Amino acid sequence: MVLPSITIVGGGASGTLTAIHLLRLARATGTPVAVTLLDQGGRHALGQAYSTTDPHHLLNTRVERMSALDDDPDHLRAWARTEGVHAYDYLPRAVYGRYLREVLAAAEDPPARPLHRVTATAVALDADHTVRLSDGGRIGGDAVVLALGNRSPAPLPGVPAHPRYIADPWAPGALAAIDDGAPVLVLGTGLTMVDVALTVTRAHPDTVVHALSRHALLPRPHLPRPALPIPVAIPDGPLRVADLLSATRRAVRASGDWQGVMEGLRPHVQELWQRLGADERRLFLRRVARYWEIHRHRIPPSSASAIEDLRAAGRLRLLRGSLLSAEPAANGLRVHTHLDDAANGPRVHSGSGGATTGLDVGWLVNATGPGGDVTSDPFLATLIASGAARPDPLGLGLDADPDGALRGSRERLFAVGPLLRGSLYETTAVPEIRTQAAALAPRLLEIAASHAAPSQSVA
Repeated sequence: MVLPSITIVGGGASGTLTAIHLLRLARATGTPVAVTLLDQGGRHALGQAYSTTDPHHLLNTRVERMSALDDDPDHLRAWARTEGVHAYDYLPRAVYGRYLREVLAAAEDPPARPLHRVTATAVALDADHTVRLSDGGRIGGDAVVLALGNRSPAPLPGVPAHPRYIADPWAPGALAAIDDGAPVLVLGTGLTMVDVALTVTRAHPDTVVHALSRHALLPRPHLPRPALPIPVAIPDGPLRVADLLSATRRAVRASGDWQGVMEGLRPHVQELWQRLGADERRLFLRRVARYWEIHRHRIPPSSASAIEDLRAAGRLRLLRGSLLSAEPAANGLRVHTHLDDAANGPRVHSGSGGATTGLDVGWLVNATGPGGDVTSDPFLATLIASGAARPDPLGLGLDADPDGALRGSRERLFAVGPLLRGSLYETTAVPEIRTQAAALAPRLLEIAASHAAPSQSVA
């Protein structure tokens, strides 16, 4: 029997959560459907975030918020008990990856609702929603969901290819070689830097990490106990960034609890983002986003404590400034930076705006965060060139309706997860992506049930 079919391009958390909710709904409603989950690295359910094997890389969100199932918030905690996993507040990400894999396997229901895991790279999408693969294969479907997750960091200007330059710290095995005790310069001071610093300093007791960013701001730690949400009175109607900041500051002053205020804002961020006009969104990105990120995307107390220990021991040094260039040196790289505070490096040229500083390092790691240019992905570039998709006006992802339907020349083409940042902004964490997946599943099932589909086999 030829089944209606849905193709999900991207097998990480976004694609996996979509497949889980689609298959579970299909089973509950008795609807036959075939789902193909395409992942170019064969890391189905793990993706970039949960492929790490470092047990010190923890979830940045507590267990009670990380269920894979939108209608069962205690599912992860119950799974952990059943599996004999200690359900601490913050599980190792590798354990969470195993959880996602098991939930995905449990959602399968062949032969009426099979899941096909395909390891291949998508290179193009035909008008009939057939996904073409780099090996010449093709996957037909009635609808396509783009769940490509976060893109690799943008290339660093002035930095040549070099064996000791790690362009993407989340590429498989990328950090494994940093075990010789040589100093490491990490570009970025956010969540990725925290993970990199914890890994490379444990690999060798002499490793010193220099972390460079424009503001040199670290993610804030979670409280030992969850903060209770505090309501924030936001004015109705069209919204300005100034209004949003004023309301937030008033709530913080009145409560004395900024973490509670952040928790009160979180369920409303997507609605607030949509109320900001285009110019106000750009203003937010330019002036507020970095401060929002370090307060919103916090790290576990244990990770924060480890980072503070490294700083106290002089093994993590924050530098405020920017990278100018890098060149090969005898034992690694000679990096040239412009620092606002050059106390941690030899001063080469000083001026009123800071100092140009040279730093000899054994390794340079690009931890600047996900890249924003969707055209850097060859598959997305072909979609944009064909008119099937287009970048969102802010350059954060793809132009889409809040429900994930892409704005372009094609119907039955959707996106979930980080690709929707331009429309939703808050769309990179499991709780938000899980909600998107649950909301999209009925629409995908309706499409699958109403269209005759070609065979699901891969040529």
